Amino acid sequence: MAIARPMLLVAPVTSAVLSCRRPPMVVVLRGIVWTDGSRLTEEWTARSKAPTLDGVLTSKGAATRQRIIEGTARLMRERGPADVGLDDVRAATSTSKSQLFHYFPDGKADLLLAVARHEADQVLADQQPELGHLETWADWEAWQRRVVAKYQAQGRRCPLAALTAQLGKGDPATIAVVTDLYDRWQGHLRAGVQALRDAGEIDPDTDVDRVATAVVTAVAGGATLLISTGRVDYLEAALGEALDNLSPRGRADS
Repeated sequence: MAIARPMLLVAPVTSAVLSCRRPPMVVVLRGIVWTDGSRLTEEWTARSKAPTLDGVLTSKGAATRQRIIEGTARLMRERGPADVGLDDVRAATSTSKSQLFHYFPDGKADLLLAVARHEADQVLADQQPELGHLETWADWEAWQRRVVAKYQAQGRRCPLAALTAQLGKGDPATIAVVTDLYDRWQGHLRAGVQALRDAGEIDPDTDVDRVATAVVTAVAGGATLLISTGRVDYLEAALGEALDNLSPRGRADS
């Protein structure tokens, strides 16, 4: 005779609670807590999700969420991610605690990731319109000047680097944000190198992908050394060499 199994009288466990129990996530999420003492417990999962239509944020909901992200980004640029707490975000964005739970149900880790995506977008936005219009050597040199000026003004404080360090550079979500940034950045540069090749400004056998990778690597490496030393000349030299190696004659004649 089959024996009926007793029903377990427990509340359903949400995905957020489960994620906190997975060993890889416990380390990351426990390290990212609000400075007012609240932690990623069942309270974080007791809230309803952001208002949606068929799983997509309404226009009002999207605007509110973006306002919170941008306000938090400004705070973290000023103070650093580790020194920004729940009350700080609420005060700066005129947001209630329940709204934060609505739009970022996984708590501060969720908000930090959204801000990291915002800052990654800003890296490319700060290089426009030059980055999107690299058709001549004059265009490339205008972009080069803009990049150097941007990083010189930024100095040793890199908002995206600070956020990825707080989130955990080995976390898959963090890696996805950084990888997407460099893929898009390289895509712009690739289009520019292709434009030069199509115009006959560089060798027709130029490996467009390889050159674009070398240029973005020069910028990333120079920016990393700037953060470490406070000196922008590493970036100037690396980017200058990358472009000179592409076509010294073309740059000299431009």
